[in-house]
Amino acid sequence: MANTYEWDCKTVDVYPDYEGNTDTVYNVHWRLNGTSSEKHEVDGQEVPYTASVYGTQSLSLEDIGSDFVPFADLTNTIVEGWVKSIMGEEEVANLKKSLKDKIDEEITPTTETKTIGE
Repeated sequence: MANTYEWDCKTVDVYPDYEGNTDTVYNVHWRLNGTSSEKHEVDGQEVPYTASVYGTQSLSLEDIGSDFVPFADLTNTIVEGWVKSIMGEEEVANLKKSLKDKIDEEITPTTETKTIGE
């Protein structure tokens, strides 16, 4: 079973004007989605197991000055690179492991919730 991971870093907070630059990103609202290659049936259709985690990442405005990218030229890939760079490899790996663990728990549950009858 293999999992794939996809970042969504498209929602950002900006300063309308920062040191002469327009729409300077200073905060990213990110989401990391994990999708399993293993599937299960939901409403008669085969769908993959999924999990997601989300958060925000502040950007260093001092660093933006040298790497400023006009807002119109920003892409999810560029902003994803910023977020992952600031988080560091270990934190990114921890996020992916957390998603893997959630997906594994869905596939093979270790606990169940039941209702006691009267």
